[in-house]
Amino acid sequence: MAGPDTAGVRRKSARAAGLLRVTALVCAVALIPAATSGLAAVDARSGPEFSKLLAVYERIKANYVEPVDDDKLIKGAINGMLASLDPHSSYLDARDFENLRTQTEGSYGGLGLSVTLDDGAVKVIAPTKGSPADLAGVKAGDFITHLDGKLIYGGSLDEAVDQMRGKPGTQIRLSIFRPGRDEPFDVTITRQIIELKPVEWELQGNVAVISVSSFSADVGTSVKKAWAAAKAKAGGKVAGLVLDLRGNPGGLLDEAVALSDLFLERGTIVSQRGRYPRDNEVYPAEVDTKGDIAKGVPMIVLIDEGSASASEIVAGALQDQHRAVVMGQRSFGKGSVQTLIPLTRDTAVKLTTARYYTPSGRSVQEGGIDPDIVVPQISDPDFLKRQKRAYRESDLRGHLINEIKLDDKDLEKDKLADPRFKMTPEELTAKNIKDFQLHYAVQTLSRTAGTVLASNRQR
Repeated sequence: MAGPDTAGVRRKSARAAGLLRVTALVCAVALIPAATSGLAAVDARSGPEFSKLLAVYERIKANYVEPVDDDKLIKGAINGMLASLDPHSSYLDARDFENLRTQTEGSYGGLGLSVTLDDGAVKVIAPTKGSPADLAGVKAGDFITHLDGKLIYGGSLDEAVDQMRGKPGTQIRLSIFRPGRDEPFDVTITRQIIELKPVEWELQGNVAVISVSSFSADVGTSVKKAWAAAKAKAGGKVAGLVLDLRGNPGGLLDEAVALSDLFLERGTIVSQRGRYPRDNEVYPAEVDTKGDIAKGVPMIVLIDEGSASASEIVAGALQDQHRAVVMGQRSFGKGSVQTLIPLTRDTAVKLTTARYYTPSGRSVQEGGIDPDIVVPQISDPDFLKRQKRAYRESDLRGHLINEIKLDDKDLEKDKLADPRFKMTPEELTAKNIKDFQLHYAVQTLSRTAGTVLASNRQR
């Protein structure tokens, strides 16, 4: 289970990581009780602000109602420092490292939810497509208030995640508050093995649909294989491609670059700029590869408010390079890169070190990616109510502010449904349309089928 803050993660160089390991060690030593002259020297060099931290530590150790473990106080101090910076910087202990590994390459028994902590409340970023949570109807933006009747508000995210994970076949009852509904409701879900299969594909007529639910390891290779399989099944007569990134909270930066590179022949995919020149980097399309694997095939990228970070890198690259039409709703708006900086063998700091920019130089921080064609998900009965309370990066406390001040209207402009889409969920169900956004994208590409296939035959 992870939020958008897992996206864009990369590692520092050994030299920089070593430097920061030393810095962290000095801080840890300074938090040990003042029993040596060496500590006093460290404290003196650190200035009066650091003295306050040491003073608080000493008062807690001496006066708290119960004995307090040093590890607990030090971890709390580190977490507090990082939490004051932005919502995506954090401290990773051994358990957090294992969770991060699971998110990118493993499997676990659970519900299939990406969650985050929002002012003490557990909030759903997105359910994994096809997971028990997804099939039970849990949606992005839902608040989970109770687990098996026990209030979890005010607890840690780790505790909530541990309770939701468990032995496959066992059940858990989630109490959910959904913005737009007057009353909370309960959902009972059976845990299953959540195998990370981030890429799935299907043919709808002569249109290929490739869905990417997260940017874990080898996603670029998997998408390439999915396209080859779809093309083979269609006998080479594919008239359009839908790349579905809805509800994708992100993942590995390198995989976002690899996926984008599949459909671009040249030019910039994404760039990042940090505080120092060493943090600046440009990721170009590889000109020595075979180029666009779907050259000549019209392409639509589907996004929504759950499409974050790595998803926004791909959507922004294909949009700016005029390779694809972006359709759906405005994305999450996470435009920052986190770097894993090792402290010890099994601990690290995940620190925001750069902002990323689309090929045209746009920062998606706060504002997200605006679709070329806005298509609301009107097949969702709760869409209109949920749309008024959409949850994005700009709603997170302490989020980075875009370098170019965004008008509040820019951040709110998707909250009114497009009047062109007036069909009710019931009317769509009667027509066997369960996913209106995908249906609209496929129908849009299908209308170009004759022209595209004729053009491909001429090549």
